[in-house]
Order: sequence, then structure tokens, then C-alpha cells
Amino acid sequence: MKKPAFYYALCMFMTAVATISIGILAFDAPIQILMFISMLAMIPFMMGLGLSYKQVEKSMIRSMSKALQPGLIVLTVGVLIGAWIAAGTVPTLIYYGIETVSPQFFLVTTLLFCSLVAVATGTSWGAVGTAGVAMMGVGTSLGIPVGLTAGAIISGAFFGDKLSPLSDTTNLTATVSGTELFTHIKHMLWTTVPSYLITAIIFTVIGLNYEVSVINEGTVSQLTTYLDTTFHIGIISLIPIAILITLLVMKKPAIPSIFLAAMTGGIIAVLYQGITITDVISTLYNGYQFESGIGMVDDLLQRGGVTSMLGLVALFLFALGLGGMLAESGALEVLVASFASKIKSTGMLTFVTIIVSYITLAIGGSVYFANVMSGTLMRPIFERLNVKPENLSRVLEDAGTQSAPLIPWTGAGLYVTAALGVSAGTYLPFCFLALITPIISIIYGMTGFTIKKYKKPLKDRKQANRKETQTIANPIEA
Repeated sequence: MKKPAFYYALCMFMTAVATISIGILAFDAPIQILMFISMLAMIPFMMGLGLSYKQVEKSMIRSMSKALQPGLIVLTVGVLIGAWIAAGTVPTLIYYGIETVSPQFFLVTTLLFCSLVAVATGTSWGAVGTAGVAMMGVGTSLGIPVGLTAGAIISGAFFGDKLSPLSDTTNLTATVSGTELFTHIKHMLWTTVPSYLITAIIFTVIGLNYEVSVINEGTVSQLTTYLDTTFHIGIISLIPIAILITLLVMKKPAIPSIFLAAMTGGIIAVLYQGITITDVISTLYNGYQFESGIGMVDDLLQRGGVTSMLGLVALFLFALGLGGMLAESGALEVLVASFASKIKSTGMLTFVTIIVSYITLAIGGSVYFANVMSGTLMRPIFERLNVKPENLSRVLEDAGTQSAPLIPWTGAGLYVTAALGVSAGTYLPFCFLALITPIISIIYGMTGFTIKKYKKPLKDRKQANRKETQTIANPIEA
């Protein structure tokens, strides 16, 4: 396969971007079919580089196969949400949340609660699908705008995910960047903690503007009465949460841990809530579908199940297929190489890395693809400027990981929308952590604050590494 010329690579890139953007803006088409069309549109481009159709097909399938693991995870999370509603787990959290949380401090409480759950479990998606779903119910009943509540949930969940050593994205980003896990986590504190404190202050100030009078007492009473009469509210319903957190803290695999917590919820739904096995099985697949006749209750509880996540799995397949084809064709590498030589300062380096993260996130639809591609493409530039890899890993998380739910067609964006029932456009203005952190990261890059550099230039470091390798291979001669 020959390397694509710059304009050829640009044409490939713009074809994908145009297909997706025009489809969404002009026709309001589903992102899944647009990704699929874009992926197929790459076939003639790759064949034009000298590949046969069979080779292109293998490349496409190889890229799409990377979607299987995250796809299984989200399907299992769908089962978990349905099971936890049927078990009374989510209703119990909503009920006690309504009874105990003050409207004035609800938003900052939501931020802290989702942060703790994400740190403990290492998964932002798990935090959104469990604590987030519950807090959406509480916020709706308290009269808090859904966009604000979702913004607090997302900010807390993705903050906790970034700083958790159990997080797959945190481990992946450290590996791609070539830095040690805890070095990566410690270095992120410099940008993430100030952003988090500012976010907490903003949510506190906003929350103080909500007086008790905004609460619709009749609606709240109707909701709590329904929950109390329909479900057995109590500590038994919270057992699945304890099981899930325990398994994930013990670093057990995510899929069996989530599935076991879901099955525990299913058992509790049968033995404690009195739901038939047939209805529980239906809930695991189709979600909680029982009609209450109360609009708020149906909006809060009619969710979950395998079917709610099928669109997300399709997006994973097509997005990773498209991203993989652009990567394997060399198109992204050529585009980055066109401006790499012009980057001469840490401020510009940080800014460009953030932009590349946003672009790869939008193209690939996955934070995994964005961080892997951005890290792979930008790592040589960091090395050339003698900037240590923990700076790269930090920027990737500040931009790629944090911003994943802000782009509607990404896996995170679709997942959050499906789990919380709120569109990306509604919650985006209130995801303060994701909006503030990149700004602080750019300021650090421009001033050099916390930017760690090597004392030796790249050439000397490579020579030292060769000598070290030779010493290990031939200790007697050395």
C-alpha cells in the first residue's frame, strides 16, 4: 500500500466529516447509518492506495472487532439498569434522595456522589447508569432543570473515572502515552482538581438560587407515594450496589461483575419485590415497561434493558470501523505530519493536542479511538520537544476523556443520552468540568506551569537507552 498524499488524505477526512455533518444537520439522520455510510465510502479510497477489496475488508473487520468488548459492557449495563429498577434499587435511591437532599445543595451533592461512585468503581458509565439515573429522578422531582442535573452527574462521573486506577480509559491513556499509571493520575490532579473545585462552586451558587417554593409538592408526594406503594423500599434493594462496588474495587472483570450485580437485582425483584420471573426476564431485555399512569414516574423508570443499548453497539461497530480505516490508510498520520514541524512551544503543543483529541473523538465516536490515535500521533512531537509523557497523557484525558459525552454521536454521548433521557444539547452547557479543564490545561502549557521536561535532549536519551539495552544483553562485555 502506498502512502496517501496530503490532499488525498484530506479528501478522505472531509468525505467522512461531510457525510456525518450534512446527514445530521440537513436530514436529522441517525448517527449509526451515517457512520456506516462513511465507513463504506472509505473503501474506494483505500483501494486507490493499492489495496485489494479483500485487504480492505480485513482491515475494516479488524477495526470493528475492537468494538466487541465495549459493546458487551454496554449491553450488560442495559441489563443492569433494567434489573435494578425492577429490584427497587433505583426507586429506593430516588425515594431516599427526595426525602433527604436539600434542593439548594442538590447539584453539588450529585456532583460529589457520582464522583465517589466513579472513583470506587472505575467506570463513568456505571456511575451514570446507577447513581446518575437515581439522581435524575430526585432532581426532576425537586424541580431542578434536567440539563443542570445531567451536567452535575456527568461532571462527577467523568472526574471520578479519570482519577480511578480501576478505570480502563485511565490505564489505556497511560499506556498509549508511555507513562506509569500513578504518575499519570498524580499529574492529572494539577488540572482536574482546580477545575473540579470551580465546578463545585458553580453548582453550589446555582443551587442556592433554587428556593423550596419551586418544588411541586403535589408531584413529589405523588411520586414518593407511588414508589412506596409499588416497591419495597429498604436496604435489601441496595444489596446489588454493594456487590457491584465490592467486585470492581477488588479489580474483578467489569462484564461478569456488572452481570452478577444485575442478576442479584433480578433475584431480589422476584423474592423481595414479588415480580414474576417472566416479567424480570422481559425487563432484562426490553427494560422496565410497567405503566404507572403518572408521567414523571414513567419517564424516570421506563428505561434499561438490552434493547436500549443496541443502537450504541451499532455505533461502536461503525465508528471504530471508520476510525480504523482512516488510521490504517495513513490518512490521519499524513494530516498531522503536515503541521507537526510548526509546533515549537508547550503552549502550542498543548493546544494542538487538544484539537487533535476533539477531531479524533468526533471521527471515531469513541474515547478509546480518540486517545489511542491522538496519543500515537502526538507522542513523537512531545518527545522531540523533550516534554515528558505524563504531560501528553494528562492532555488526552483533559480533552478526549472529559469531552466524550459532549459530542452527541460518540459512544459516551449516546450512552449518557439513553441512560439519563436527556439530549446532549440540553446538558452540554452545564458540563462545567469538561469545559473548564481544557482551558486550564492550555494555560499551563502557555506558562510552562507543571509541564515536566527531560533534562537531556531526545538524541542523548536514545543513546542512553541503546547503551542500557546493550548492558542488559551483554553484561560481561559491558
